[in-house]
Amino acid sequence: MFSTYKPEDVTILLKDITGLVDPLPTKDREKLIQSGVHYSEMLPLEYKPSEAYLDAYFKAADLYSMQTAKAVASVARQISRKNLNEIVLVSLARAGTPIGILLKRYLEKAQESPVYHYTISVIRGKGIDENAMNYILARHSRDSIQFVDGWTGKGAIQNQLNLALTNYPGVNPALAVLSDPANVAGIAGTHNDFLIPSSLLNSTVSGLLSRTFHRSDIIGPNDFHGSAFYVELLDQDLTYHFIDSIEDKFDFSNRECNKKRSDQLLSGLEEVKEIADHFSIDDINLIKPSIGEATRVLLRRLPWKILVHSLHDYEFLGHLYQLAEEKKVAIEEYPLMNYKACGIIKKLPDM
Repeated sequence: MFSTYKPEDVTILLKDITGLVDPLPTKDREKLIQSGVHYSEMLPLEYKPSEAYLDAYFKAADLYSMQTAKAVASVARQISRKNLNEIVLVSLARAGTPIGILLKRYLEKAQESPVYHYTISVIRGKGIDENAMNYILARHSRDSIQFVDGWTGKGAIQNQLNLALTNYPGVNPALAVLSDPANVAGIAGTHNDFLIPSSLLNSTVSGLLSRTFHRSDIIGPNDFHGSAFYVELLDQDLTYHFIDSIEDKFDFSNRECNKKRSDQLLSGLEEVKEIADHFSIDDINLIKPSIGEATRVLLRRLPWKILVHSLHDYEFLGHLYQLAEEKKVAIEEYPLMNYKACGIIKKLPDM
């Protein structure tokens, strides 16, 4: 286990590439990505979180742990009602991994039977880790698998799963997520856009693992997709602070499961395309909708501006206002429908 996750919580189907790839600063990565290098062929240079980031995280953990726990409970109940012979959670590394752990813990307490949990890599534009899938399918039936992630943005990962799993008949590609503002997931805790506290940090809330990596000189044909372990951030690890703070709020009372939202005028992707038209953006990959994705744009990418549904929503968006001010990024009010916030990455000519 090259992470800080406990082995009883998750089986990590990733190749340890620690020390094999030199991480790159944000600006260098952004230039390479926008020049055509695939994002999975590089690793980000991750820094010790600043006091401002940590403060934002702890505030979010206080404010949204109950809402996150309710979403976990709703998703877990919907998975349980599928009446599977066994439950095999397959979380998408890395943001889906702590969510998979929370679902495993909830389900095992609720039904007093074991739940299997693996985490694997799915990469936009490259697909699913076939070696990891073959490993799981050698041990479990195809109809027992439930894919898990944290939230949906445009729905790109769901689309990638739909495409990849045509090669695995009998495996249901539908994601289970806590927040599904794009309205594309098979199971959702809510279709509202809310802040899941783990979205505020990078590896320090994800077992100190990097984003998943795939480059042919490092990842061989029989290897799992790769990930590096940021051991130098060990004293900053908050992975189990997040997991335990949500688990402490678990409610096992029997309540009605979440229903599909009926008031949505546009799909998430349609709304993103409208935003692209409005701002004359050619590449929709530069548009990152949802609170979680907008937060990640501020933390990981080179942002051009942040769109928000309101300039005065301090309850849900206060951390975005703070981070944008620190990074001197413009915030603009925009009539968002599916989302409360949306990050837009700088185009290369603007750098």
